[in-house]
Amino acid sequence: MDGPEPTTFVEPDVGSGLEDRALLRAQLTQQRLDMPHRLQAAEQLQQVLRVWLVARKEQRIAAYWPIKGEFDPLPALYRWSEVDAQRRIGLPVVDREHGRLRFHVWYPGCPMEEDAMGIPKPKDTEAFEPELLLLPCLGYGPAGLRLGYGGGFMLRTITQIQPRPVVAGLGYQQGFLPLLRHQPNDVRLDAMLTEAGVAWDNPSV
Repeated sequence: MDGPEPTTFVEPDVGSGLEDRALLRAQLTQQRLDMPHRLQAAEQLQQVLRVWLVARKEQRIAAYWPIKGEFDPLPALYRWSEVDAQRRIGLPVVDREHGRLRFHVWYPGCPMEEDAMGIPKPKDTEAFEPELLLLPCLGYGPAGLRLGYGGGFMLRTITQIQPRPVVAGLGYQQGFLPLLRHQPNDVRLDAMLTEAGVAWDNPSV
């Protein structure tokens, strides 16, 4: 799929320490906000996600409310949910007692409230454990390595969901980091989708 060329920049040593990761996250966030063709890339990624979901068997998918220029998966998910009344879409709610995220049903027009960070979340809707989890990616590396915001919430959440959900990353080609190395709080992805198509897909899941 044709699309805008990835933004280039001088990449710091992405595996050497927390200070490098903090700098990298700030760089990637600003680059994503400054992408000259971000709306075009978002439209292309909507199509990639819709096509990818057609072959999925999961009925419960959790995603996220987009911030800081993140791709918005909710339009594609809403179209996915219209096919079958049993399908459920979830958005995260922080469970500080257990140090993880819970996922509550979202649908257009459902009651919402802001969390402590000012991010909208469902209010008083049913909670469920997802079979498929869609994660925003600040950056991504080879073979399914994800760079998130570094809080560790996602990793703790995934390890507490049984059975483990399929985990797919969503992001733009701009965030590809060929030298990215694993750190303890990083999440390994089962699939990675960008505006150019499926960048990584583990055939065993």
